Formats: sequence, structure tokens, C-alpha cells
Amino acid sequence: MLSLGNPLQRVSGLIALSLVVTLCAAILLAKADLDRMERIAMSRHGPETALTVGRWRAMLDALGALDDRQKIERVNAYFNRLARWRQDIDIWQQHDYWATPLELMARREGDCEDFSIAKYMTLLLAGVDVHKMRITYVKARLGGNYGNVTQAHMVLAYYPTPNADPLILDNMISEVRPASQREDLKPVFGFNSEGLWVGGSSGPAINNPAARLSRWRDLLQRMAADGLG
Repeated sequence: MLSLGNPLQRVSGLIALSLVVTLCAAILLAKADLDRMERIAMSRHGPETALTVGRWRAMLDALGALDDRQKIERVNAYFNRLARWRQDIDIWQQHDYWATPLELMARREGDCEDFSIAKYMTLLLAGVDVHKMRITYVKARLGGNYGNVTQAHMVLAYYPTPNADPLILDNMISEVRPASQREDLKPVFGFNSEGLWVGGSSGPAINNPAARLSRWRDLLQRMAADGLG
């Protein structure tokens, strides 16, 4: 079961990462100019991407009257239909590139981090409480519950209440399911503004926190340049 509700370990450098991510994301959203984002989409990527951004904005408007569960299902389905999974090296000629939501909409392809980031930012814009969401690194068992091969993966976890069984938004499956039904996922760590939760291992199975913090800062700067700030 993917459950990060009881922190097993706190890692100071990665907590700093999570605080910076959430604070900067909140600042970006406060300054978001979606008209500007649509103009940038047209000038930088062309009319097809501008049309995609327009449809995304229409979805955002429609989300306002929905409850959180309906919002996350709509957003998860939207991005899972919009884009296909592809490795960073094939898209960007980089081993670990974090695309902005606009870049994902323009390319219509991305890796698991790009899907999770786009869903996270979209749900923030739709009014979902940031404290209910954790961008979560997991080890995914390929082939489902009985597979023997694992790979690093990222999902977005939504907690209706702090101790609830979280709902998992995943680009690998279309259905939003409770973590208790995703035994193929083993948590590594998840973060939000309250800190960082590590589970399933003695420490993060990724590169050092400083590199991740730098990558987030770069992503936030590029999102601001896209109109999300």
C-alpha cells in the first residue's frame, strides 16, 4: 500500500526542497496570467498548441463547480488522454528534464514527472488545497502486482484527510484508485508544504536534494516565463 501518512524519516535538505516548491508554486499561481499563457502558446508553439491551452482553460473553468474527487478524475483523465509517455532522452535529449505544463501540452508527450507536475499545477489552479496533495516518488512494479522488475516512477497522491488512504493519479493507468489498490507501487518519498515523508526504504532512491532543488527552481522560472507567474 502506498501510504506516506506516518513519516518514517525526515530529511532536512529535501524538506527545504518541498517548502521551496510549494512556496514558489503558490507565488506563481497568485500571478498566473492565462491570457498571456495562451498568447505565448500561439507565438512559441503555433495555433494547435494555443487551441490546446484554450481547451485546458475551458476545463479549468468547468472544474469550479465540482468537488475534489471530480476535479482529480477530470484532470487525471485530461492529461492521460492528451499526452503519451516517452523518455526525456528521446524528447529533450536530456536524461532528466522537467517539462512545464505548456511544454507538455505543446509536445503531447512526456515522462511521469511531467504528467504529475501538470496535474499538480492544474489542480492548484482549480482550487484544490495544496496540503491535500503530495508529489510522490515510487518504485513501480512492472507487470502489476506480480511483476519482478521495478522502475522509478512519479505519481500525484491526493489525501481527502491527513490519515486517509490517498487517491493516486498515475499516467500509467486511466483510473484514479486508492493507494490500497495499487500494491504495484512502493513509496520512496512524497512532499508538500508540511515536509517530506520517506517510506519503503532507508532513504531516497534518487540523486541528491541540491540537484532536485535546482531543477525545481529552473522549472518554476520556466513556468513563470510561460505565463504561470
